[in-house]
Amino acid sequence: MMLSHTIRTSFETAAQAVKVRSEEINRLNVFPVPDGDTGTNMSLTLASVVKELESLSVNASLQEVCQAIIHGSLMGARGNSGVITSQILRGLSEGFAEIEDDELTTKKLAAIFRRSVKVAFQAVRKPVEGTILTVLKDTSSKIDKMDRQKASLEETLEALVAAAYDSVAHTPDFLPVLKENGVVDAGGYGLAIFFEAFVNAALGKESDLSLISSSSMTVEDVINIELDEDWEGSEFTYCTEFLFQAKGINVPEIQYFLSTMGDSELFVGTEPIYKVHVHTDTPDQVLKYMLERGQIFEVHIHNMNLQAQDRIQLLESEKAADGNQAGEHKELGFVAVASGNGNEEILRSLGVDWIVKGGQTMNPSTKDLLEAIESVNADKVIVLPNNKNIILAAQSAVQASNKPGSVVPTSSIPQSFSALFAYDASLDLEDNVELMTEALNVVHDIEITTAVKESTSADGKKIHEGDIIAVIDGRIDVVGSDLKSVALESIKQLQEKIDGITLTVLAGDDLADDLFEEINSSIEEAFEDLELDAHRGGQPLYPLIMSLE
Repeated sequence: MMLSHTIRTSFETAAQAVKVRSEEINRLNVFPVPDGDTGTNMSLTLASVVKELESLSVNASLQEVCQAIIHGSLMGARGNSGVITSQILRGLSEGFAEIEDDELTTKKLAAIFRRSVKVAFQAVRKPVEGTILTVLKDTSSKIDKMDRQKASLEETLEALVAAAYDSVAHTPDFLPVLKENGVVDAGGYGLAIFFEAFVNAALGKESDLSLISSSSMTVEDVINIELDEDWEGSEFTYCTEFLFQAKGINVPEIQYFLSTMGDSELFVGTEPIYKVHVHTDTPDQVLKYMLERGQIFEVHIHNMNLQAQDRIQLLESEKAADGNQAGEHKELGFVAVASGNGNEEILRSLGVDWIVKGGQTMNPSTKDLLEAIESVNADKVIVLPNNKNIILAAQSAVQASNKPGSVVPTSSIPQSFSALFAYDASLDLEDNVELMTEALNVVHDIEITTAVKESTSADGKKIHEGDIIAVIDGRIDVVGSDLKSVALESIKQLQEKIDGITLTVLAGDDLADDLFEEINSSIEEAFEDLELDAHRGGQPLYPLIMSLE
C-alpha cells in the first residue's frame, strides 16, 4: 500500500479517535487555564485536516497529502492545544514529504519526529515541561533509541505508542498544577490517543475507538479531579485567536508585541498565512495592531473565565451523581441531601439510594431533587432534606414528581440517621413517614462553626467575627475561642436539658485527626454515662456536628 494512502486513512481514523475521547480529554484540562476545551480544540483542528484530505483526489501524492495536513491544521487550529498540535503535524508532515522511495524505516521515522520536535518547540516562546511538548519529545527519544537498537518499523511504532502514554503518566511530575488537581496533561493525553489510533490503523489492527488505550491507562485510573476555581498559569481572561494574511512582515516584532499583550502567545505559519493565538485582557488592541499590518479572518474570542465556570459546573454535576446508581427495584426508596464523603457513606449504609450534594450555603434546587427522585429505582420515594432551608424545595420536588413520595423534614444529618433507623420495611409510605418524623423529636443537634460576622448569642452575649459558636437546636447558646471547650460546654448545656444517652459526633473536613481524637477523649472523660458514636463526616464549614438523643 502506498505510504500516502496509509497516512491519509490512518489520519482519519486517529482524528475520529480524538473526537470520540474529546470530552474525556476536556475533563483533564487545568493548564494553562482550566477552561475544559483541550479535547474539543484538538478535535476541531484534526477535523479541519480531514476535510482538507477529503478534497484531494484518490491518487494524491505523498507530498500533496502532507501539504493538506499542514494547511488544514493551520487553518483549523483552535486554542492553544490546537495551534501546538498544528505545529507538531507540520513538522511530521514536512519530514514525511521528503521520503522519495515510498518506504518508511525506523531511521527515517526517528528523523521525522526529531524534525517535529524542533518545529513545535520553536513555535512556543516559553516551552513548559509536562505538556504535550514533553510527550512529543519523549516519544521522539524512544524512537531514536529503537533506531540505535536496529528495531523493526512495527516494533518501533508499537514502542512509540507505549512511550507516549508513559510520558503522559509522568506529566504531573513536571507540572505541580497537574499533581495538585490529580490529573495528567490534557494535550499530552490527546496526542497519545492520536498516536495510538494512527499506529493501529497503519498496522491494520482492529480498534474500538471508544476504548482505545493500549497502555491500559484510562482517565479513571489517573485522575480525581478537584473542583478548583483557582486560575493556574494565566491571569488573563480572553483566549484570542485568528488567521492573519500578510507579506513582508517583521515576525520577531509581532511575536514581541503579542508577548506584551498577555501569555500563551503563538504566531505560527508561513507567508502569507499565519495563525495568531494569545491569552489577553485586551483582544481589541491585538486585533487593531494586526489589522494595521495585514488582513484578519476566522476570529474567535473566548472568555476563559466563563469557560472555567462551565467546566466546574459540569464536574460538580458529575460528582453529584458519583456513587449514585439506580440499583435493584424497590417498593420504597430514599433520597437524602448531604455533603462530606463520610456522611454520604453512612447514609448509604442506612439504606439511602441517592445522595444529592448540598447543605448549608449549598442548597440544591427543586430540579436537582426532582431528578434524584426520578432516578431512584423505586415505586415510591422519601426525601430527607437534612437542612431547614431545603425542606420547601424537597416538598416542591415531591409534588412535581409523577412518582408518589413524601418528605421527612430532617434539618440535620444526625436527624436523618435516626429517621432511617426508625424505618420499617413492613409498613407503607404514609406509616413510615409518620414513624420517621416522630423519631426526629428525640434528636437534639449541636452544630459548631466559626462566626463570619458580628452578632449576638441567644443570651445576649456579643459574638465577634472568628469566634467559635455552637448552635444548639437552632439557637446560638455557646460562644468561645477554643473548639474543644465550646464542644464540651455545649454538650453539658444540652445534657442538662434532656439527659440523653447517645452522642453522635461528625468531624468536618478541616478538623485534624489528632484534634478530633483529643476532643473525643475529652468527651468520654467528661461524660462517662454517654455512649459516644464518632465518625469522620467530612462536611464543610462545620468542624463538628453532634446530636444527643
